[in-house]
Amino acid sequence: MGTEQPSVAILGGGVGGLTAAHELAERGFDVTVYEANNRLGGKASSFRHEPSGGGRPLPAEHGFRYVPGFYRNLRDTLSRIPTPDGGSVADNLISTTETLVASVSGTETLKETRTPTTVREWMSAIKPASDELTVSEIAHFQRRLLVFLTSGRLRRERELEYVTLWEFLDADNRSKAYRQHLAEITQALVAMHPRRASTRAILQIHVQLALDQIDPDRPTEAVLNGPTSDVWIDPWVTQLRSLGVRFRTNARVTAIDSDGVSVTGVSIDGPDGPSSVTADYYVAAVPVEVMARLVTPALERAAPSLAGVGRLDTAWMNGIQFYLTEDVPLGHGHQVYVDSPWALTSISQRQFWETGPFDIESCGDGSVRGVLSVNISDWDEPGVVYGRPARECTPEEIRTEVWTQLTDHLNRDELRLADEALYDWVLDEAIVHSDGADRLTNAAPLLINTVGSRHDRPRAETAAPNLMLAADYVRTETDIASMESANEAARRAVRAVLRRSKWDGPVPRLWGLDEPQIFEPIKRQDDFAYRFGAPHPGELGEGFRSTVRSIGRGVNRE
Repeated sequence: MGTEQPSVAILGGGVGGLTAAHELAERGFDVTVYEANNRLGGKASSFRHEPSGGGRPLPAEHGFRYVPGFYRNLRDTLSRIPTPDGGSVADNLISTTETLVASVSGTETLKETRTPTTVREWMSAIKPASDELTVSEIAHFQRRLLVFLTSGRLRRERELEYVTLWEFLDADNRSKAYRQHLAEITQALVAMHPRRASTRAILQIHVQLALDQIDPDRPTEAVLNGPTSDVWIDPWVTQLRSLGVRFRTNARVTAIDSDGVSVTGVSIDGPDGPSSVTADYYVAAVPVEVMARLVTPALERAAPSLAGVGRLDTAWMNGIQFYLTEDVPLGHGHQVYVDSPWALTSISQRQFWETGPFDIESCGDGSVRGVLSVNISDWDEPGVVYGRPARECTPEEIRTEVWTQLTDHLNRDELRLADEALYDWVLDEAIVHSDGADRLTNAAPLLINTVGSRHDRPRAETAAPNLMLAADYVRTETDIASMESANEAARRAVRAVLRRSKWDGPVPRLWGLDEPQIFEPIKRQDDFAYRFGAPHPGELGEGFRSTVRSIGRGVNRE
């Protein structure tokens, strides 16, 4: 690269945009970030809620932050963001140790999330989350998981990509406990609906989460020790400014102009009115629903891979915060409410904020002692109070419905969540209820991996010589709507910019997904079989385990 710094316009200031800005600015590029909202961080950012009783604003989130161990690209970025005390943002990650699986009528289970070190902990880790599951159902699930683990890349991408997890697990013909604890459990933590999402997408993440727990060389899941913007986004923006990155907030991208070959400019609607922006390179890091509106015939000619963006689907996964006058820990990690029709999960935040810089007791009138952050993952199922799905309720009805579903689970045997402890609450500000409307609108939906959708997802590097993509809808190894996928996409986009600008220095490192090496020989055999149209041996009737053993012996003889 020559002495002149290439200019890069980054469209979107979420995790993908900020990651791209980080990697480029460290390499001396001239970077400007254009963000439509008045704050940076996208869905990962916090916002402030003015308490009904007055006082200092309370922290609120789009949904609680969750950093599994396999988020290695993101964790690397966090480790490179300095904090005022001389550490890094990675030091603000606190490992969880357990997950509470609560039920209205079934057994409540407290599952360890840390890596097992004793026989007792190993037995707890491999034990199913419900005593209601039969031995045959557990065996069936294990056989189906083994089919996935021994399927090669070709079968996963060309066959399992087109089969829903629900079908793959034969969930319709299994018990309620099987559906709740095995088929539906991933919906609680990621935006994946088992009746719509592909087997390939869901099970590869299921495997990663399992490896995070049992592999001592991998970190376990973690959460932040304070509100996201306070302990992550704000230090990040401070660092990027010190590297020379310029930020333009309240600057909405209205058009990506193209001559059919490359991007010729970007139209911005900012605080001072419309303007046009030009740069040497453009990194589009806007959400998928925004990008779909920006794809014109000319832009599609320049970047044909954008043709499928409009076919990608989204779903709602948004949060509600309850501020409590007493701390209710509820276990040192997530809570999963298996009988909640709205697929609720929560984290009681105070216990993780004790070592952080944020003092929740200084907010409101000083009586707040706890924050219960709840994610609503299913907005289409009728609730238990009003008999309507969440998207057809008012914010106040959502508050009542969610609180009722929580207390139905938590207060079954003892009073853990008392009505008197509720100080205030706030729904994700992306959920908007207009006067006279019978439905809510959502300004921040999440991409979902519907069957076959991977082939509509563009890669980070487009055919347009000056356009790259850095958002969670981009085709990545992570392949779920997540901070990790956005971070990985941004690293891939930056690599493309560096290559096209003739950069001769180091490029951003990339981490992919790992799976147990013991299955690699069998997966190679399956790739060979798939090319000749042979079914996976696990779909045959003579018994999969003996087939796996015979294949393994054959591989060992080669």
